[in-house]
Amino acid sequence: MEYKKVVLKKGKEESLRRFHPWVFSGAIDHIDDSVEEGDTVSVYAADGTLIGNGHFQVGSICVRMLTWGDAAVDGDFYRERLQAAADLRKCLHLLRDDNNSFRLVHGEGDFLPGLVVDVYGSTAVLQAHSPGMHFDRMKVAEALTLLQGLEIKNVYYKSETTLPYKADLDAENGYIVGGYDTDVAMENGLRFHVDWLRGQKTGFFVDQRENRSLLEHYSAGRRVLNMFCYTGGFSFYAMRGGAQVVHSVDSSAKAISLTNENVSLNFPGDERHRAFATDAFKYLAEMEKGQYDLIILDPPAFAKHKSALKNALVGYRKLNGKAFEKIAPGGILFTFSCSQAVSREQFRLAVFSAAAQSRRKVRILHQLSQPADHPINIYHPEGEYLKGLVLYVE
Repeated sequence: MEYKKVVLKKGKEESLRRFHPWVFSGAIDHIDDSVEEGDTVSVYAADGTLIGNGHFQVGSICVRMLTWGDAAVDGDFYRERLQAAADLRKCLHLLRDDNNSFRLVHGEGDFLPGLVVDVYGSTAVLQAHSPGMHFDRMKVAEALTLLQGLEIKNVYYKSETTLPYKADLDAENGYIVGGYDTDVAMENGLRFHVDWLRGQKTGFFVDQRENRSLLEHYSAGRRVLNMFCYTGGFSFYAMRGGAQVVHSVDSSAKAISLTNENVSLNFPGDERHRAFATDAFKYLAEMEKGQYDLIILDPPAFAKHKSALKNALVGYRKLNGKAFEKIAPGGILFTFSCSQAVSREQFRLAVFSAAAQSRRKVRILHQLSQPADHPINIYHPEGEYLKGLVLYVE
């Protein structure tokens, strides 16, 4: 099926021939006059060859490709792609009695650029990152309720902060299918409240599931500090792992409240845990040396764009440097970057610089990444964003 036309300059179709899903504004020769933001468009090479169809928007990335050749972007397309995403999650054994939370759609990683869907039990939280996905949200929601192997009854649309503000779409968060059921979900046998109404992203960071599980195995008998704790995921894994004491720190009082609720949900009345609403750098600066022998540094993205890269790397060096200074001998540091603009090599160099300045003996135990339900499209390496190191500090 053909839609309104976007025609490329000569030779600018090469990346699309290699199935990269983005068309940049500089590659476009001309666009049909009637094309509006969010429209589905057909992309043509300069010689008139149809390449495929995708969503148009104003900006550096003008088209996000969804289909190749003349395949239509319609209800059947979304049902097929979402079922393929669900089949992958079943292959990953994420649908279990002790686990009902995972990412179902990871944008380009599931060949659906502009769309993110996280599942918490019977509720799917849908985020549109492009005007086209905003306009197609009801097609997506309907397809979600029809998935084989999943029983999604509620779809909550949460895109007020993810859509380009210049598009002026007036998106409102709210249920577009069903309604409130429960906000309690399960991950590896641990329960947690998910605040998809007011929380960050879709309400919980499911991308750290496997890294939290790894932390559990290192926690026995240790004094744990969970920095930037948000909803406390690492904290209650550490407690199940047998930690001696667990302290959670976040600048948001609301996050600390949710952390306390989640700890109580799994370990009611457990006095090993305390939470503090304060600035992370301030807490690290004021705490005693050797107070903790397991520290988690999982900050929000320091660099959301390339322009912020230099300052981000300085931030990672300072943050990790303070942890190296304060962690007890024989301590273990879990340190992360979720900044897509920061490469794995740049992050590792920032941590290396911090270690060198501390003059302590540091060894890498694990090099971590995003889990398999946040897949990376092999044609879109930009989809790799989460990187982490587990370090042993003498």
